[in-house]
Amino acid sequence: MSQTRPDLTTPNFRTEAAQKLAQLFPEIVADGQIDFDALQEALTPDIELAGGNEKYEFTWRGKRDAKRIADMPTDKTTLVADKEKSKNWDTTQNVYVEGDNLEVLRLLQKAYFNQIKLIYLDPPYNTGHDFVYHDDFHDSYENYLRQTNQIDDNGMVTTTNKETNGRFHTDWLNMMYPRLKLARNLLTDDGIIFISIDDNELYNLRIIMNEIFGEINFLADITWEKRFTRSNNARTFSSVIDHILVYRKTMSLSHLREPRNEKSDSIYTNPDNDPRGVWTSVSYVNPATIADRPNLVYPLTNPITGKSVTHPTNAWKYSKETYQTHVANNQLYWGKNGENTYPRLKKFLSESNGMVPTNLWNYKEVGTTDSASKDLNALMNGKVFDFPKPVKLIEKIVSIATNDDDIILDLFSGSGTTAEAVMQQNKTNNSNRSFIMVQTPEKLKKDTVAYKKGFRTIADIAEKRIDLAGKRMLDKEPNLQIDIGFKVFSLRKSTLNKWSEIPSLFEKQLELLSISPFTEESTEEEQAYEIAIKLGIPLNVIPEVIESTYHFNAKGKEVFVVLGNYDDSLLSTLEAQRSSQFATVVLKEFARGSETKFNLREQLKQNNDLRNHFRLKTK
Repeated sequence: MSQTRPDLTTPNFRTEAAQKLAQLFPEIVADGQIDFDALQEALTPDIELAGGNEKYEFTWRGKRDAKRIADMPTDKTTLVADKEKSKNWDTTQNVYVEGDNLEVLRLLQKAYFNQIKLIYLDPPYNTGHDFVYHDDFHDSYENYLRQTNQIDDNGMVTTTNKETNGRFHTDWLNMMYPRLKLARNLLTDDGIIFISIDDNELYNLRIIMNEIFGEINFLADITWEKRFTRSNNARTFSSVIDHILVYRKTMSLSHLREPRNEKSDSIYTNPDNDPRGVWTSVSYVNPATIADRPNLVYPLTNPITGKSVTHPTNAWKYSKETYQTHVANNQLYWGKNGENTYPRLKKFLSESNGMVPTNLWNYKEVGTTDSASKDLNALMNGKVFDFPKPVKLIEKIVSIATNDDDIILDLFSGSGTTAEAVMQQNKTNNSNRSFIMVQTPEKLKKDTVAYKKGFRTIADIAEKRIDLAGKRMLDKEPNLQIDIGFKVFSLRKSTLNKWSEIPSLFEKQLELLSISPFTEESTEEEQAYEIAIKLGIPLNVIPEVIESTYHFNAKGKEVFVVLGNYDDSLLSTLEAQRSSQFATVVLKEFARGSETKFNLREQLKQNNDLRNHFRLKTK
């Protein structure tokens, strides 16, 4: 008799036996695998379970590491300016970042903490064909290089999340959790986040958003009609909608309004030639009865007929004092000749503060995926990107969630739709909103139209799209005064030397660190930007450079990065340039610089004015 080892691997639910179990007990299938605990509970429903410590929670394999990843500081990366790819570098407030959004989020924490009014996310939908980031707890930057194949000769992205993978939902959740947690930090207290998603991960996204943002801060699950024709290729239901989940950061955001449009304004008229302009009206009668609201029961006077008017069953909506104010301000309408039984209260268009948004957005209002593709194809002269979002859709979000000078962040910016929408909204409102776009430079396949047109990454497509969209706006309106530029930054290895624990490298490292704290290949400008960013200077700030001193001046933050030699007069020189109440001075180590640093520190100790305005750091 032959002997075989038992197969201890977890059965895949696609095997015949597992399929039968799944049909009988659908609740036992989780993440593409059989959950044996759930199976035991299904087969023995009367089993005594120790439920004393049970609580409602949502967990998955890797959640603990996902939380730890979000809390990890970053010291291995920086953002390097790419002026050649940028447009209007010297004047633009807009930013485009090429790099993994998790690492970029870490780098933005100090500079943009509590500064972003709107975050829009269009993450991979996890359809089984999407590129999904697999973060590594120990070294996310090296992991990023592997996944974007920057350290592979092939240069092709092949990472997809197949449904046959036993970690199908888990991988997606592990990707999203740390990014959402870090993104929340950047929102203003009255900030808001919109996330596009389809049915595949809607349920899971809603739960982790409740956990990170708080269930009380859920605002809406918007249904967007992404197409108006059904697909007869579907086996059961044809999906014609996507979802947009909306959460606020805190309860500081209490009201939302969207701009009025021609259709909504058409209900306003001016039948009595009121000098305040067109108006609409609402009933003065309260749904509540006289018994319910006796304090709102009193006689009204029709000013045209002189009759005293009461309602037989209902109260009025307003107190007697408010009614008297309405009368004094000519806000009640009784009909052209006083024929109305009860008055109506005028609501003037000039006093309207927009409309309350709804959670159903139809295709006629905000476009479809098909219309978005046609628009992008026309702009780019060819099909270079699949399934872009309509500009009108994102523009509606921007108009609802932001004001004139707010910052909008998109962490999965794809073809750059959000950037175009922000520029379009600025054009419409003559406003100064700015954007930060982040996109992994995912490499394109050689057989695509985009590759044949000269693009090599998705970031290349987006940067060209933003450029062309801005030019198109100016072509139509040459005198338009809006920001159509963008500063490009790329995620790179830190300019600061890191100590390796490999013994064979110790001697070389000691030699390098004795010469400079910076890597040999990095430039002075790259070094200065890294220090400034990590001290909280926003990416749109351009330093004033005098020799090897870089002076970054942002709202409430001022940093001097001194990368050349300096002497005892340094602080006096910088004092003449300082404009903020307080400035940080970062000094590069140099030969025989210790005595000078000591003297500078003594100056701070002995001079109250200097001590109150400067802080010294060394690198």
